[in-house]
Amino acid sequence: MNLQANYEQIPLKEYAERAYLDYSMYVVLDRALPFVGDGLKPVQRRIIYAMSELGLASTAKPKKSARTIGDVIGKFHPHGDSSSYEAMVLMAQPFSYRYPLVNGQGNFGSPDDPKSFAAMRYTESKLSPIAEALLGELGHGTVDWVPNFDGTLEEPSWLPARVPHVLLNGSMGIAVGMATDIPPHNLRELVTACIRLLDEPDASVADLCEHVRGPDYPTEAEIITSRADLLAMYQSGGGSVRARAVYQREEGNIVITALPHQVSPSKILEQIAAQMRAKKLPMIEDLRDESDHENPIRLVLVPRSSRVDADELMPHLFATTDLEKSFRVNLNMIGLDGRPQVKDLKRILTEWLSFRTSTVTRRLENRLAKVDRRLHLLEGLHTAYLNLDEVIRIVRSEDEPKPVLMARFRLSEEQTDYILETRLRQLARLEEMKINAERDQLEEERARINVLLKSPAKLKGLIKDELRADAEKFGDDRRSPLIEREAAQALDDSALVASEPVTVVLSQKGWARAAKGHDIDAEALNYREGDGLLAAVKARTTQQVAFIDSTGRAYSTPAHTLPSARGNGEPLTGRFSPANGASFDAVIAGDNDTRLILASDFGYGFVTRFEALTGRNKAGKQIISLSDGAKVLAPQVSADPARDRIVVVTTEGHLLMFSVAELPELDKGKGNKLIEIPKAKLTSGDERVAGVAVVSEGKGEVTMYAGARKLTLKWADLVEYGGNRATRGNLLPRGLRRVERIETTG
Repeated sequence: MNLQANYEQIPLKEYAERAYLDYSMYVVLDRALPFVGDGLKPVQRRIIYAMSELGLASTAKPKKSARTIGDVIGKFHPHGDSSSYEAMVLMAQPFSYRYPLVNGQGNFGSPDDPKSFAAMRYTESKLSPIAEALLGELGHGTVDWVPNFDGTLEEPSWLPARVPHVLLNGSMGIAVGMATDIPPHNLRELVTACIRLLDEPDASVADLCEHVRGPDYPTEAEIITSRADLLAMYQSGGGSVRARAVYQREEGNIVITALPHQVSPSKILEQIAAQMRAKKLPMIEDLRDESDHENPIRLVLVPRSSRVDADELMPHLFATTDLEKSFRVNLNMIGLDGRPQVKDLKRILTEWLSFRTSTVTRRLENRLAKVDRRLHLLEGLHTAYLNLDEVIRIVRSEDEPKPVLMARFRLSEEQTDYILETRLRQLARLEEMKINAERDQLEEERARINVLLKSPAKLKGLIKDELRADAEKFGDDRRSPLIEREAAQALDDSALVASEPVTVVLSQKGWARAAKGHDIDAEALNYREGDGLLAAVKARTTQQVAFIDSTGRAYSTPAHTLPSARGNGEPLTGRFSPANGASFDAVIAGDNDTRLILASDFGYGFVTRFEALTGRNKAGKQIISLSDGAKVLAPQVSADPARDRIVVVTTEGHLLMFSVAELPELDKGKGNKLIEIPKAKLTSGDERVAGVAVVSEGKGEVTMYAGARKLTLKWADLVEYGGNRATRGNLLPRGLRRVERIETTG
């Protein structure tokens, strides 16, 4: 036995390449992409054809969906029943298909959850009226028939669509190496564009876009893409379309009445609720879903007060939720040449009109052949009537009357068979009159068909008339209004947070929290064992808070994101990434333009804007250059650098006051010398700057603490310590020359 004849040896590379290419072509041509002629994928085509074979026309009684799917997978589509049923359900959902092809009875899903449809054993279905535009000419010789998967039946290679269905309902699919995203369109607009192209074959895409103004989704959400972008999309066959929800004001509430295509109302509510839980929507008090049968989409947002501006709030929601959504457009389909290609609008409509012209021509030729055959039979029957007695004599006397009749009256075999099969009652005089009338009618029809087939202009006229009739019968007004708008932008965090007073507390071990209000006794708060208060600063929830570590780096975070003071707070090392061994030594809050005095205990400092401390939140940014051994002092706010005075006091009791204007304004650096401290004392650590404070000219007071003692100096007292920057200053009274800290108290 020769085993060599039973197999072929080929390299693995060649086998894998061939197998993958075969699979790829199958997915592209027989599964994922629609055909430009009827706009259907194979599974959709087989479902519609199987339903027509079951007699499930729009006027018929529906049957169980399981019956339909059984026929589909048993006769034409040997794949999974669940995927086939899902394809049928999609064609029945009015919120998924612009013009549903299937009329479903039972639970076929909802906009909230399109895949919540009932099992096929519970639902019933039949074809919708517009399916007639796909099936009406099927039996008129308009399509090629191919064997089904097991060769026992035949199925149509395509359906003779009377309208450009490929753009009508659109299509989505993922093939191998390519995908398709064709949006739905309005039937009336497509028909007028086709008529324009029939009248003007040289019309450009821009000319056609005067009729096809843009996609038309099943929902009433606005299409906000600009006309120029839509034109570019139709010219290239790719791009995107942006749709936005529609809302209105009702008794102070904001009511959303339409959502973008395939957007779930429950998901929108979930997205908005998530922002509310994160305290990012303080202007909304409540939201609820009031959708019902009369109002399929009705989402109600209740503002916190009548002062909330809906026109300011809604753009933020558009930008941060699916209330505004962008849809990819990729007009990729299988052309008349059987190849997948991304086509522009004119190419699509031109190919479809070519397909439609071929379909109508085949329909007319098929009808003409039937008319010619019928006239041929009637001509033979008429001959028999004129020679009725002779025909009867031959039939009665001859053993084989057929050849005798053919020879005697010069009849064809088909005519002779028809005469011999004619019933006696059809030989009445009245029947002869009917035959003559029918013959006259058929000859008139044959002449009319011949004129259409020989005249391209009249054939175009017929196609246009049929398109107008279908547009009148199945068309409707545009649902998706085209309103050109800019893409929405989200509001800044500061605009989304209610402005409330808070006190930010920093502990000695670097734990931070925010207590509501400014009248907080930070020292009285609970701290973890071994920890205590380091610094506290008054802020507002709309402001940023900056922390400065022992290396001079600044880190910032929104005040409203800090944990509540009811607990111990959170370690800043979890929010920021300071250098190993670095500790957080200072905290300050303010607006971007707030002027700050940043200083070190070595007696150097400068003025900067609060904005300089913000930016790179996680890694922080170097703001103060520190000498070895130097420490950061608590930052001070200067409301008016031109009039404010800075008070500097050292640990040995030297105090100096000078104008803030004498300090440079820097984004970062070491700064200038504030007060003179002998270098030897700095090196030995005997003297440092205990603190700095800012007072307004003519008012304000400063309190200094030295152990159990404290001294408060008012403006009149502070004037005696005035001098120039970088001088030694004057000594405080004896007993207060070991100052530990300084603060402004008025």
